[in-house]
Amino acid sequence: MTDAQSLFRLIDAQDLEGAGALFAPDARFVMGNGEPLEGREAIVAGNKAFFAQVRGIRHQVLKAWTVEADTIAETDVTYLRLDGQEVTVPGVAIWQVDEDGLIADFRVFADHAPVFAP
Repeated sequence: MTDAQSLFRLIDAQDLEGAGALFAPDARFVMGNGEPLEGREAIVAGNKAFFAQVRGIRHQVLKAWTVEADTIAETDVTYLRLDGQEVTVPGVAIWQVDEDGLIADFRVFADHAPVFAP
């Protein structure tokens, strides 16, 4: 089972290979209303493309709930933009693990518009 603090620690360190290892080979990842990323390799590649658009990221887990295979994490996420400004947005991540404890489905709900606004 993947806990919120451990997962976001890897993401904040931009250890996308390490975070990717927590996903099932056939996992699904959806950020907001974006197109789903299907499979571990696509998830890692998609997140690498996203991270190329920011200098850094930092999650503060406000609350996290895990019930059986499902986890919901309420976060404040601070992005260090390429222009050096920091922007913090609220977010929610919801994921489900499979019988092996690997993430099978992961969804992110956050408004990223302020991160990329001029």
